[in-house]
Amino acid sequence: MALHQIPARIRWAVELMDVQPSDHVLEIGCGAGAGAELICNRLTTGKLFAIDRSESGVDRTKRRNHAFVESGRLTVRQIDLATLRVPVKRLHKVYSFNVNLFWVRACADEVALLHERVVPGGAVFLFYEAKSPELVRTIVEKSSKALADGGFRVSVVEQKAPAVVGIIGRR
Repeated sequence: MALHQIPARIRWAVELMDVQPSDHVLEIGCGAGAGAELICNRLTTGKLFAIDRSESGVDRTKRRNHAFVESGRLTVRQIDLATLRVPVKRLHKVYSFNVNLFWVRACADEVALLHERVVPGGAVFLFYEAKSPELVRTIVEKSSKALADGGFRVSVVEQKAPAVVGIIGRR
């Protein structure tokens, strides 16, 4: 399947996640579907469950990745993480890019849900494009604290060009 144009920041993030063919992945905030496209191209027996609160994000992801939806490799739903009941009992990876939830408000319930569903050795990958350098420290501190308070071991990675920070919570 030919890849649509995908920004370098998304390619870097998905490469860092090292998605394996049999992984079960949750994407929070699927937006235009670029991350879903890259992730699904790496899956064979694994599956991606992508969610977005926005109807337009869900629609764009479904259109862009129609073949993956049809094959059953991708499920896309309009839902908030707080009310999500993940159809996959165990997740290997959770991915989000520029999702503010983890640093703008209390999210203990959402992090607890992720901790419950991510397999031991699995990870939550929170990526943020550093468009506002003055916010990077706050984003890293608050997102790291939310994951650590939820039982994850946290590490931080950065890419300079384009400027992206990743907060990784390992179970």
